[in-house]
Formats: sequence, structure tokens, C-alpha cells
Amino acid sequence: MAALRDIQNKISAVKKTRQITRAMNMVAAAKLRGVQDKTEKFRPYAEKFAEVLGSLAQGINPDSHPLLAVPEAVTKVGLILISSDRGMCGSFNANLIQAGTKFVKEKKEADQEVNLYMVGKKARDYYKNREYPIAEDMPGVMNSVDFDLAVTVARLGLDAFLAGEVDEVYVLYSKFKSMAAQVPTVERLLPIQPEALEGDEGADAGQEYLTEPSAEEILVDLLPRFLNVRVYSALLETSTGENAARMTAMDNATNNCSDMIDNLTMLYNKARQAAITMELVDIIGGVEALKAG
Repeated sequence: MAALRDIQNKISAVKKTRQITRAMNMVAAAKLRGVQDKTEKFRPYAEKFAEVLGSLAQGINPDSHPLLAVPEAVTKVGLILISSDRGMCGSFNANLIQAGTKFVKEKKEADQEVNLYMVGKKARDYYKNREYPIAEDMPGVMNSVDFDLAVTVARLGLDAFLAGEVDEVYVLYSKFKSMAAQVPTVERLLPIQPEALEGDEGADAGQEYLTEPSAEEILVDLLPRFLNVRVYSALLETSTGENAARMTAMDNATNNCSDMIDNLTMLYNKARQAAITMELVDIIGGVEALKAG
């Protein structure tokens, strides 16, 4: 009977775990709908912003603005690494950490020092425990992603770049491809090199803009905004990927709990049947003993 009670306790515990994972799956699904909608609506804006900026920047001397100036030699770089604040999302954070570690290793092999700017708790905790050079950290901010957060994060890299603390600034985030694919992506933020318009893609491809005031004066205002837009896009992509990964992980955990309950129930039935058989054997044995006596 002790074995039967143990199995019953295990079944009860797994059922409670299944309730938790199912609830977490529903919460992640609700959050995913909201942030995925933001991401999909923001992508066209970010792409058009980059297109306009690329057109304005054509033919302009890079030395005309500090955010465009390419350094003669790169000895220090900054990496803004965006991760989640919470776990239970499969290999989502592990993939980002692995990509960050690879980036740091490659830069060190090129004799370049790396300053880390951590956004999110998970990656911060990993690198902090391993004594990596963390210049700034912002844990506990990924639960609610908005443009104000993007401005604050972009300011970390911008201030370091303008102060000469780093020669280049990169951002590492998780690009949302689908529910099953979130790809760690590294992009250079500073110095800014707007993509030149090439080919004949879209109605506005290769279009020239007439501006008043001059393009140089407009870029003074647009370049910092462009930096904020890129960081906000990275934050949205990472938040979307996090919730998609958590939803998938909790769905798998719920299914695993159901399988465990089925297996434990079968084991319980077998043990119960064996106990009943033993009791019947004892009863029959007693009856035969009485008859023999």
C-alpha cells in the first residue's frame, strides 16, 4: 500500500505541475499576441526610416557628423546584449549567451577590448558570475518594452561612443523568424552606415528626396532617432522571441506532464492489480489451510 500511495502522490504532483505549465503557456500566448502585433506594425516604419536615411546620406562626407565617422583603428568595442529577465523559455537565453561569448572571443582574438552593456537579467547573471567586463546593466526591464526603454538603452552605447570609450557599438538580439525559430543576430549600431538603396525593389527604390533645410542639417536630427528606432526594433524582436519560446517550452512541458501521468496511472493500475492478486492468494491460502486442519 505504501507503493500505491507513493504513486498517487507522484500523479498528484505532476497534475499540479501540468496546471502551472498550462497557465504559463496561456500567459505567454496572451503576451505574444500583443508584442508580435507591435513588432509586425513597427517593421515597415523601421525599414522606411532606413531607406530615407540611406538616400539622404548618399554623397555626404562621413566626417560631417560624429555618428557617421568611421574610426581609423578599432581597439575597443561595445556590445549591447539583450536577453530576457525570466527563464522557462527553453534555449532562448542560452543561444543569446552563446552568441555573445562567441562575439567576445572573436574580438579578443582581433586584439579588441569588449565592454558589455547588459539588458535583461539572464545574460547579466551569466556574465557577472564569470567576471566579464560589464560596463552597464539593466535587469528587470524586459517585462514591458516601450520606446522610452529603447531611448535609454541606445543612450548607453551613444554616450560611450561619443566619449571615446568605444570605437564601435554592436547590438546582439534575438530576431523573431517564427514560433520555432528565434535567431541570435549581431548588428553594428555605431558608427552608423545607412544601407545604400540598390536595385529596383519597391516603388521608391533609388528615389531622391528634395529637402529643406539641407540633408546635412536633417541628418543631425535623424541619426540619433535612427539609433533609437534600431534599438527599439531589437527590443521588440527579442521580446516576441522570448514569449514565443516560452509558449513553445510550456506547451512541450504540458505534453510531457500528460505523458508522465499516463505512465504513472498505468504503473499504479499494475501495482494495484498485483496487490489485489496477493491478497487473493493469501485468502485462498488461508482457506486451504483451514480445510487441511
